[in-house]
Amino acid sequence: MRLWLMAARPRTLPAAIAPVLVGTAAAVERVDGIRVGAFIAALVGSIFIQIGTNLANDYSDARRGADTADRLGPVRVTSSGLVAPRRVLIATWIAFAVAVAAGIYLATVAGVVILIVGAASILAGVLYTGGPRPYGYAGLGELFVFLFFGLVAVNGSYYVQLERLDWLPFGLSVAVGCLATAILVVNNVRDVDTDRRAGKMTLAVRLGRQRTRNLYASLIGAAFVAVPVTLLATDSSAWGLLMLLSAPLVDRPLRAVMTRTDGPALNGALAGTGALLAAFSALLALGLLLATI
Repeated sequence: MRLWLMAARPRTLPAAIAPVLVGTAAAVERVDGIRVGAFIAALVGSIFIQIGTNLANDYSDARRGADTADRLGPVRVTSSGLVAPRRVLIATWIAFAVAVAAGIYLATVAGVVILIVGAASILAGVLYTGGPRPYGYAGLGELFVFLFFGLVAVNGSYYVQLERLDWLPFGLSVAVGCLATAILVVNNVRDVDTDRRAGKMTLAVRLGRQRTRNLYASLIGAAFVAVPVTLLATDSSAWGLLMLLSAPLVDRPLRAVMTRTDGPALNGALAGTGALLAAFSALLALGLLLATI
């Protein structure tokens, strides 16, 4: 179980949970009550798409030789030989199968469009480091994380509740997407040297370390700006500004990303950015819910 927990990369799971919380809370802010079953299914689907993506990444990076012994990040179970590649591949498809099951339920509630969105999300997870031309090796990983863990996940979670879209969840999805993308930026700035040697041309490799650090700071700043702008533009309650209470969590990961190059410090920054996303989203969702009282 410890090995499979390591493979699932729990530090990245806030990126799966946060958009569902925010999208659902935005729906409650618009109308009283939620479809509890749809919320649970969306949460399960999002979490298992993330886990499946992590496992697929573990498997594909090992096959391509990107996860070498000198990488600074946590141990990867496939490349280290802790779990056989075939077992990792089977676990990947089991995780995606759970997500598909959740998607089938959501389709009965909110229409077949949810299945299409789910299929696109799974395909994006597989092709991140898999397939003939993985987009993660071409510097497009951050763009896809912003799209799928920001825009798609938040607005999709809103849609399964109300079966329509709105500017409120769209604006909030920009904030969530920025913080989710920042998690990947930390990962890639940590691995910039080993990725370059392995021929993995991530955005960090293409931009260089300092520009990638600046990108990280910009994403954090954009998230904190997007929420008040969205609340003001959509005439929503100021209770959503509760997310500002998460601001003290910015300091440690930001300082580590901007000044450190060692694995332990940047692994801590990765966990810290995940914690920031979790707190930011939980407080934002709480504020939206309090607005209905």
